[in-house]
Amino acid sequence: MTSLIDSERSALAGVRVLDLTSVVFGPYASQILADYGADVIKIEAPGGDSTRRTGPSQEDGLAAIFLGINRNKRSVVLDLKQADARDALLKMLDHADVLMHSMRPAKMARLGLDPQTLCARHPRLIYAGLYGFGEGGAYAGMPAYDDIVQGLAGVADITQRQGGTPRYLPTIAADKTCGLIGAHAILAALFQRERTGRGQQLEVPMFESMTSYLLVEHFYGRHLCDEPGPAGYPRALAPWRRPYQTADAHLCMMPYTDAHWQRFFNETGHPELAQDARFIDIAARTRHIDELYERVGGIVIRHDNAYWLALCQRLEIPAAPVNRLEDLEQDPHLRSVDFFVPLQSAAGHRYQFVRNPVRLQHSHVPPTMPPRLGEHTRQVLRQAGLDPDHIARLLSSGAAHDAATAPASLSPPENM
Repeated sequence: MTSLIDSERSALAGVRVLDLTSVVFGPYASQILADYGADVIKIEAPGGDSTRRTGPSQEDGLAAIFLGINRNKRSVVLDLKQADARDALLKMLDHADVLMHSMRPAKMARLGLDPQTLCARHPRLIYAGLYGFGEGGAYAGMPAYDDIVQGLAGVADITQRQGGTPRYLPTIAADKTCGLIGAHAILAALFQRERTGRGQQLEVPMFESMTSYLLVEHFYGRHLCDEPGPAGYPRALAPWRRPYQTADAHLCMMPYTDAHWQRFFNETGHPELAQDARFIDIAARTRHIDELYERVGGIVIRHDNAYWLALCQRLEIPAAPVNRLEDLEQDPHLRSVDFFVPLQSAAGHRYQFVRNPVRLQHSHVPPTMPPRLGEHTRQVLRQAGLDPDHIARLLSSGAAHDAATAPASLSPPENM
């Protein structure tokens, strides 16, 4: 067996990824590649990724956060401080397409794993550095985590503009957004290699990536150099932009087009608002968005959710109830598309995972259990060409560990 994936039914069949990243940013990117069928080999330090113990768990080293970002992977434990472990990694690179890491470049150079060395040895290699900040910049080499990047990229500012208090989004938005960007950058490099035969080095910096994501709408008037305006998209920043309070719950309702708004105002007994110059078209509504949302809030609170959902369906206005996190497993749509997948571990414990949300006609990769620490060390080293005696020496010296010998103590996560 060369991977956990049915190579006949996966889009990235035959692509092998060595993933030296940890925490969320990099592992989320590599999980996306694994979901498309890449053979992702997670290279961990002897203590393992810190997320193995982040959150509740049924089995040691398989905590909740780790489960969310490490399905469909294999785990190899190497102590890269030891020369024998680095040599083993170099042997693995002979059979790899992608090396991705989130260590500082200076540390990779000290380990002999810098891009110049590895790309010269492996001209088809995709060498992906997932950093906090782009190399050559003023912040290069500084540690970066989700909260830091959210603050620097403007997330805390837009929450303050909307609600009066600077806050982080209550999700690890920077790590996951940048992980998505990392995955598609690696896919683009692989596609180019198929055309040219050449690998390449690439970097995915969190700060620049998250700033680019945020400024899609919020760069706003700063696009206009001859007549510059303010940054910040008013509709997204409006304090009233939130689920509407109804008589019995909350409602997500989104009249958007001119026709939507005219139908809504006419049907709710406010024809004068349908003709109001402040709300007549999208440009006017954007300028007066706070007044618009406040007026609508006063209308919606008069009836319950069932009334508004029926009305919006009849008027073809997008609307939905507010799901709690606990509601998602019973959401009728998610259930009907088999979004949640049950699995059982080798130890007999039952788990539930989400599947890859993307469905490809000719590629199907069902979720598999995230690996135990060092679960595949022996298997992968054999596939790299190491003989059993060599593998035994690596394990006895501590340069490598398998699931039976991996230590229980955690190493601190690497700074990005």
